[in-house]
Amino acid sequence: MMALECDKSKCLYCGACVGSCPVEALTLYSSWIEVDHDTCTECGICVTLCPVGAMTLGGGSE
Repeated sequence: MMALECDKSKCLYCGACVGSCPVEALTLYSSWIEVDHDTCTECGICVTLCPVGAMTLGGGSE
């Protein structure tokens, strides 16, 4: 299983990923993006639309 991750060192907190998520699995805070892994379908839309490549689908621990 893949796990969606946000690289805080790259993230601009612009909200592009949050607005693009079709299942509303992302929440934007002032200094981080929270991923609801129970809701996320790992579709990759946010990964594609992130202007700085901060969103990635990495290997999960399962």
